[in-house]
Amino acid sequence: MKAVDREILRLAVPAFLALVAEPLFLLSDAAIVGHLGTPQLAGLGVAAVILQTVVGLCVFLAYGTTASVARHLGAGDLRGALAQGVDGVWLAILIGTVATVGGILLTPPLVAVFDAGTEVAAHAETYLAIAFLGTTPLLVMLATTGVLRGLQDTRTPLLVAVVGNGLNIALNVLLVYGLDLGIAGSAIGSVIAQVISAAWLVAVVVRAAREHDAPLSPDRAGILAAAHAAVALVVRTLALRACLLVGTYAVTRVGTHGTDVNVATHQIAITLWSFLAFALDAIAIAAQALTGRALGSGDVDTTRRLTRRMVRWGWGSGIVAGLGLAASAPFIGFLFTSDPEVRALLVPVLLVAAVGQPLAGVVFVLDGVLIGAGDGRFLAWAGLVVLAAYAPAALWAATLPHGVVAVWVAMTVVFMGARGLLLSWRARSDHWLVTGTTSRR
Repeated sequence: MKAVDREILRLAVPAFLALVAEPLFLLSDAAIVGHLGTPQLAGLGVAAVILQTVVGLCVFLAYGTTASVARHLGAGDLRGALAQGVDGVWLAILIGTVATVGGILLTPPLVAVFDAGTEVAAHAETYLAIAFLGTTPLLVMLATTGVLRGLQDTRTPLLVAVVGNGLNIALNVLLVYGLDLGIAGSAIGSVIAQVISAAWLVAVVVRAAREHDAPLSPDRAGILAAAHAAVALVVRTLALRACLLVGTYAVTRVGTHGTDVNVATHQIAITLWSFLAFALDAIAIAAQALTGRALGSGDVDTTRRLTRRMVRWGWGSGIVAGLGLAASAPFIGFLFTSDPEVRALLVPVLLVAAVGQPLAGVVFVLDGVLIGAGDGRFLAWAGLVVLAAYAPAALWAATLPHGVVAVWVAMTVVFMGARGLLLSWRARSDHWLVTGTTSRR
């Protein structure tokens, strides 16, 4: 068991640090923009949800690539592993180009969906129209990170994430306050940091491909195969992202406080929740890589043993995250806003989120195991079931007293609870244990 723990930690610790660094892009933006004013912070909240949804829908570029590359690695086909990875990068470029153009053109109607008020909408549109220019670099970062994780390298993405995030913070401070560009400066700084980070990761993958004589030119068949395999993961991600969008929409319907206060509070809370989700997802990243490699080599017993051990790690890390969030809840609001109403409302919301962290740790681990196994069809159906359960619960919660807190209770009990039940049931079966270089999608 010590050997298993060492293997998990070898991948999970760098992944943890890299995953924590990733949401710091938004955390640093929120901290810097938040001191411009509550409408600016609320505008960032709306823009961030839209941008995270667009990019989040393409997370298959990392997850699917990790699983397929790891399977080929487990089967001893390193050249094939890199070829799969390169196909994923080209797919990221194609999708990113379409998303950038479409996102910029659709920015006003996307923001209007949230009906957050004229001033908040103006700030959201300003940020989002610029931030969409970083879509292609972000998707390329996902794909190249997936390649490296599949090759069992989580250290390189960590280094890139740390340097990129540091650059993002420096540019945000310079552009927002030094050059007095306001919320637009925050978006510009983030885009520049994303371009540099993506270029760095591409250079690493290209060098590895050349060393092992893997093709670098676009392969139509390979790109189409990667896109086809990703459909189920897209549906899964779309359903889960829709849950988060429903939660944000529900918060805008709460009448206890002004809309700005509710949305700003929810933005800080969801940013912190996402921060912890990325941190807890470190074991899931290890699960994707290790599960794919083990099944690629045909070792079902090791796959089972790794799964049991990683679930225990998920419980433990979730408990630690929950205790940390609960302890910091009364104080952390001061980092993001000077509005006393937002800070007061944030405390009970974060306490609810803290209670759900142990369950979240297990959910993310099992999600990673099944992604690593290529069990995309089940994950897609499970995501749709969760959405069907959570959407009415969140909208009903918004009508209750203390509506923002009630929406977060629904998120913890219904959204995460339903995921936990479905994933645990699947993990106990044998249907996902498919060996070899090709998984059942």
